[in-house]
Amino acid sequence: MLTPEELRQIRRVSLQAGRKVDSLFAGGYRSAFKGRGMEFEEVRGYVPGDDVRHIDWNVTARSQEPHVKEFREERELTLMLGLDVSGSVRFGSGGRDGRTDKRLQQARLAAALAYAAIRNNDKVGLLAFTDHVEHLVPPRKTRGHVWQVIRSAFEPLGQRRGTDLGGALVTMGRALSRRAVVCLISDFMVLGDLRAAVAPLAARHRVHAFVLTDPVEEQRPPVGLVELEDAETGELRLVDAAALGAAWTVGARVEALRRAGAHTSVVSTVDDPFRVLQLHFQRVGAQR
Repeated sequence: MLTPEELRQIRRVSLQAGRKVDSLFAGGYRSAFKGRGMEFEEVRGYVPGDDVRHIDWNVTARSQEPHVKEFREERELTLMLGLDVSGSVRFGSGGRDGRTDKRLQQARLAAALAYAAIRNNDKVGLLAFTDHVEHLVPPRKTRGHVWQVIRSAFEPLGQRRGTDLGGALVTMGRALSRRAVVCLISDFMVLGDLRAAVAPLAARHRVHAFVLTDPVEEQRPPVGLVELEDAETGELRLVDAAALGAAWTVGARVEALRRAGAHTSVVSTVDDPFRVLQLHFQRVGAQR
């Protein structure tokens, strides 16, 4: 069960996200995701002036009369949120307000995206994962989803703290029967090939990745050997602080995600997450 303080925090995030959506980035969201393509509706007889490129040759051959395919614009979008709730996301040095960790930033981003989807009359769903799928909420078009999204970012998830991004994205892909927009919110601190994990999903859906980070993670003070506990495995390791994280920096993760085909932005615990979303969708919309 959520604690009273967690419930109060959820309400604060929900109210904050609702106020920010229209004022900051709802227009950018609509601009980035407009023109979602055409969906086949029916076959009908050809009339002069129809585009010959739409002729259905199979039906034409069977009927001995020319027929064309008719399409309608897809107006309803499906937005799927992927939330990493593993051990490494439960970290933060406080941010600007002294209480922000990566998980709180994740909740703010998820809430704002869910609100934007609902305001745009789109479906929204959620998959929260550690080293297995914790929650899977099928896409629907109800305001109650916003509350579910934020609750999922705070819900106590037992003892599992590892990360299986690849497995989570395979499950997500199976749950999405049609082309969708996927927003992944994680620190992407995963073992294995990050690009290989994300690329199959990005080949079929439009993927946006928001890389959570904290200033402390980028600081590598030259203090020599230190003993650290892995947030996901609990393993104690003796590491050289000067070289810590050099092989898997935020920049390296961003590059891997972009090479996988994901539109990518970094969200630090000191950032205004709503402003990051605004700039992200402005950039994506300008690239269309």
